[in-house]
Amino acid sequence: MKTHKILINTKTKKYSIFIGSGLINKINKILLSKQLSFSKILIIIDKNVPQKFKSKLIKNIKSTVKKIYIFNANEKNKNQRNVNLIQDILFKNRFNRDDCLIAFGGGITGDVVGYCASTYKRGIKFINIPTTLLSQVDSSIGGKTGINNSYGKNLIGSFYQPELVVSDIDVLKSLSSREVICGYAEIFKSSLLESFKKFKYLDNNLKKIIKLNQPFIVNAILNSCNLKKKIVQKDEEEKDLRKVLNLGHTFAHAYESYLGFSNKLNHGEAVIIGIKNALEFSKKYKILKNKSYELILNHLNKIPINKSFKNIFQKKDIDGIISFMKSDKKNNSKDINIIVIQNFGKIKTNYQIKQDKLKKFLISELKK
Repeated sequence: MKTHKILINTKTKKYSIFIGSGLINKINKILLSKQLSFSKILIIIDKNVPQKFKSKLIKNIKSTVKKIYIFNANEKNKNQRNVNLIQDILFKNRFNRDDCLIAFGGGITGDVVGYCASTYKRGIKFINIPTTLLSQVDSSIGGKTGINNSYGKNLIGSFYQPELVVSDIDVLKSLSSREVICGYAEIFKSSLLESFKKFKYLDNNLKKIIKLNQPFIVNAILNSCNLKKKIVQKDEEEKDLRKVLNLGHTFAHAYESYLGFSNKLNHGEAVIIGIKNALEFSKKYKILKNKSYELILNHLNKIPINKSFKNIFQKKDIDGIISFMKSDKKNNSKDINIIVIQNFGKIKTNYQIKQDKLKKFLISELKK
């Protein structure tokens, strides 16, 4: 298949995203085409990546010094302790700012490695090779890096753009259906942000996309990447427009944090539930028209996940969830900021709600 290239041009850096098949085998050629060569490279490999892809990448990356670190990537390990472990390897091997860190894994790996790169000697080169659908369509693009702590998800981090992103779609065939749905959550979110036309494409081709059928999966990836490109180029550091990308995430991050980042709910599942909450919230407060509400709800109900707000949480959990929502980065007052849907391609990022009203809303969601 054709290799697609998307150029990202932010205020701080210009870099390319390569999307295609067989790109891990071509990684050295891609690096040379972008005039990227390094004396020392540390490759952080997600433990969950199949061995055949690990071996291919290690074989095809060329450098004088090549170090490998296998990272047990999960939300509980997305923390300062693991940042320190990775940076210890850099210090012990005397990496300098012209050397390179490579993330080879899903969104968690990319977030941790990106944050390591941004803080090691105030910035070392960084390349992202995402291996999950979610990371290929969302987290590898735009330079957000971060780690979790006891106060919530991604509350410590930086904006730090990579030198290059390489998305090999062959790796997606190794994902479980649960992981594919996790990535589809962000694809679906992107369609709501962009237009009814993009939403309709997903609605007509949902089954083909989640089965990773060509050309539907590639088109879905390209649509999401191109939308994020437009947004990030206009608002790299989330001052205004970029906040739309957090649709559903105020709810989702609170759910993940409250559950202690357990396997009970992964990020994509939390986002799907969070978008449904945002949809119901938008309808309740008469922000969204009924026709659009019905179309979006119908699509949400077609996404094959067996998780819902009411079968995971109980009334006793609501105060704890709201406590985490209060820590959300988008809040700047005592009220909680909710990103709401006005229509396809029209998102409001600064809808403020009192905590007592939010509590009543979440309790009402348990009854649906």
